[in-house]
Amino acid sequence: MTVRRNVTPWASAALVLTALLTASCAGENDKSSRPEASSPSATPHGYVEGAQEAAEQQSRLLLNDPGSGNSRVLDLVTGEVHRTARIQGAVRLGTDGRFGYLHAPGGTHVLDSGAWTVDHGDHVHYYSAAVRDVGELPVGRGAQVRSDVAVTAVTDEEGKTVLYDRGELEKGGIASSGTLEGTYTGAVVPYEEHLLAFADEGGTAKLVVLDRKGTRVAAPDVKCEEPRGDALTRRGVVLGCADGALLVREEDGAFTAEKIPYDQDVPARERATSFHGRPGSDTLTAPAGDGAVWVLDVTERSWTRMDTGRVVAVNTAGEGSPLLVLEADGSLHGYDIATGKQTARTTTLLTGGEPAGTGGSTPVIEVDRGRAYVNDPEGKRVFEIDYNDDLRIARSFDLDIEPVLMAETGR
Repeated sequence: MTVRRNVTPWASAALVLTALLTASCAGENDKSSRPEASSPSATPHGYVEGAQEAAEQQSRLLLNDPGSGNSRVLDLVTGEVHRTARIQGAVRLGTDGRFGYLHAPGGTHVLDSGAWTVDHGDHVHYYSAAVRDVGELPVGRGAQVRSDVAVTAVTDEEGKTVLYDRGELEKGGIASSGTLEGTYTGAVVPYEEHLLAFADEGGTAKLVVLDRKGTRVAAPDVKCEEPRGDALTRRGVVLGCADGALLVREEDGAFTAEKIPYDQDVPARERATSFHGRPGSDTLTAPAGDGAVWVLDVTERSWTRMDTGRVVAVNTAGEGSPLLVLEADGSLHGYDIATGKQTARTTTLLTGGEPAGTGGSTPVIEVDRGRAYVNDPEGKRVFEIDYNDDLRIARSFDLDIEPVLMAETGR
């Protein structure tokens, strides 16, 4: 693999973050998280067996070429490329921040990227470990997978949900911890030691809150027509509905659901059905039909519709960052979310110009705190974009496969 660079190292940022991490963790008084000096056998705060802790985010890209089945993991810190399982015919690649889920006809393959972040609220820990293949979940291409730190919920096309022990996945194994009774519409989302799901009641999707054994413990008085799409934010879980979205929050053990309506009649083909944003951000994006984008400000509980060119992929880092839209001309465009005006544009990134394919086979935009990544399958490369510097191409990574499917981990 060849890496073309146009960026200076982030050494100073790493040193600052190291100091902040040290100061923050040292300030914790909980004896369970800070070993006493007289106990040399005690493990240090944040210790994870088999992993190395770092001062900066350990981002990696999971890449797959469905045609050949070849998969790679690109380490964005070192530039190294790791070969991994050969999964042919995959149609989607999802991630929960550490594990990748390749949805193929024969099952859903689980890949441990070996990079993840643990957020303690006032500080974070960044970890890296070896890349490894975990194995197959016995569900096909239509399965939906959602995770938290304790459980992974896998919902098949019939609405049956099986729970898997997240701790076992981290050890390299697959172990079911139970199957939920009944069926649910859409993905079952783990949240605050519970599960959020939509139950069909009289032809209407009713939001229910389940404990980890599947027992219903709450049912906020709210309905959601045609639920589709979900995202976890710091404000709670956002669930897409035909007339907007629901924001589900937990406080002191109680769950509430608040409607965030479009405030206009939106045709079915222009509704937000898949959300994209930087993990930890409260700004979400979604295509709004062929030539526009929705921006959902979860903090303000407001939608903004922005007219763009024909949308291939969209994302944003939020918090004052530009809206990033990969358009049909093959170039990345930046927009000011407040004004709707275009502020920057790259040269054509996609070999052959307009991308082919639909759904999961189209290029994507992955975003973290400092960079965005765009895959060029036909050109066998990935671009790293500095979205805070007029969409400057900071690096490009030449690969030995066509990276049709891409997802970022370590965030």
